[in-house]
Amino acid sequence: MTLSSSKAFDQLSGGSTDLVIVDWEDDSAEFLNRVRKSSGWQKPTVVAVSSNDCPVRGADLVLCKPVTNDSAAKSLKVAYSRMLYDHRRHTRYALMSKVSATDNRSRFVEITIIDIGDGGVGLSCKQEFTVGDTLSFRLPLPGADRAIYIQARVQWTRQYGAVGCEFLRIPPVDLNILHDWLTSKNQIKKPVVQI
Repeated sequence: MTLSSSKAFDQLSGGSTDLVIVDWEDDSAEFLNRVRKSSGWQKPTVVAVSSNDCPVRGADLVLCKPVTNDSAAKSLKVAYSRMLYDHRRHTRYALMSKVSATDNRSRFVEITIIDIGDGGVGLSCKQEFTVGDTLSFRLPLPGADRAIYIQARVQWTRQYGAVGCEFLRIPPVDLNILHDWLTSKNQIKKPVVQI
């Protein structure tokens, strides 16, 4: 579908879009800037179709004009790989596991791990945390042979007790267990068209 820059941005902000293809024109820079600055955890992969064979600021890939079947297929293959990587990196899996954690002041605190992903965990707790606080805990993953050790740093907090943390340290063996567990949960549909 072909839209003006402002209509396209309104369309994007209304839902989750994985891929944006932009026919590069004079007003495209403003559009890409708005896409990159927009709120939201996951940004779409942007392919710019341009008559110049040079990088386009704000685009992840550049497809040069004239577009051929081979060049389009190659660009879509790269875009798909990037989208798959982003999906795996940002996807969260619900857990709802209660664990005892130790904070950076060596205090014990009861937390509930709400979800986990490749880069961190979401949790809830009655105790207040501030950005930068660290937590250490052992987390049992359903179906895994043993609990994994995680040290995480608070990235954001909300008034209702929700906290987002990034991983600081996970021992290599436990990291392998986590990656295997996440891979087993991550079922991706294959594209309809072979790429």
